[in-house]
Formats: sequence, structure tokens, C-alpha cells
Amino acid sequence: MNGLFNFIISPIDGRYNNTKKVGDSELIVNTSIEEFVYINRMAKVISTPTAICTNIKEGDTVVVHHNIFRRWYDVRGNERNSRNYFTEDLYFCPLDQIYLYKNKNNWQTNLDYCFVSPIRDIDESKVEILKPQQGILKYSNNILTNLDVHIDDLVGFNPMREWEFVIDGQLLYCMKSKDIVIKYGESKGNQTEYNPSWAQSS
Repeated sequence: MNGLFNFIISPIDGRYNNTKKVGDSELIVNTSIEEFVYINRMAKVISTPTAICTNIKEGDTVVVHHNIFRRWYDVRGNERNSRNYFTEDLYFCPLDQIYLYKNKNNWQTNLDYCFVSPIRDIDESKVEILKPQQGILKYSNNILTNLDVHIDDLVGFNPMREWEFVIDGQLLYCMKSKDIVIKYGESKGNQTEYNPSWAQSS
């Protein structure tokens, strides 16, 4: 079973991440279907589209847009599935809603997406914990590489691009290559990456 232009994917461990492990107990952190923060974004590729040539293969793990698995309420209060819904465990996913994919244990970015790690502001006089619009490039792509911007470089990015994902227990921002606007240079270790406990335990 293959789609023409869409991948068919299945969520890993359900549609939502509504619980957290705290010691030997499991804590419920969300009961609403509309809270996008708790929607699962990890999926397994069941089949690839026949009309698209891609490096993403059947069986790969992918990081996708949260709206694929999201449920919502219509104006009558009826619960609805997203337009990507196929069956309870299968969903259609277009190529541009896949941000990362993993094969052979290595994450690769898809299309022009990249991921940046936020960093702490070392100025203790400031209220904000994080350096605004700065971070360390963690997952790159060929566009940035050709512009001499590489993994572990300290970069600046456009405002309002702090789209949070937790990848392998690390808090990262997803954005596109065009959102990276400056390269400050290679990170020398004096920039402290910011990883809150809630991200590390995910």
C-alpha cells in the first residue's frame, strides 16, 4: 500500500505524549486533545510515495508536524481527526511536513529544514534565561553547508522561529535555512546549551 504523493506513517507510542515518568510513578500532564505541545511528533514510515524520489525509506523514524496526529472539535463540539487521518494507526504525510528522518541511527534533515540548540545568557543581570535569536546549529543541510555554515557553529536566526522539538532528550528549535541570518563562528565551548529537565526526561 503506497500513496502517490504522500508517505504513510504511524505514530510511535500513540498520538499524544500525555504522561511523564517521575520516579516509579507516571504523572498525567495533559488531558486536552487541543494542546499541541503534547502531540506526538515521532512516527515510523510504513510506505513511501510512488511519485516522489526521496532518501526517506520504509521503516525510518521521522519527526513530523504536530497537526498530522492532532484531534480537534468542530463548531458542534464533535471530535474530529485531522485531514491526514487514514486509520487509527495510519496517517498520510506530505514530504514538506517531515523535518528529520533517521536511518542507520543517524538523524538527517529533510528539504531545507535545520535545528538549532538554544543557549543560556551568561549575563545574570538579565531576566531572560536564553540568548535571544542565538543558538548552536545541531542538524544542518546542504544549503547551509554550501554557505559555510556548519554543525556546532554559533548562529543567529530570525525572531519568532523558536518552534520547540525534543530530539533524543535535547530541546531544539526547528527552522528553515533562510531563517539563519548570521554566523558568529564556531562554538568555542563558552556558550552553554539550554536543556531543561522536562526536555531531558522526554
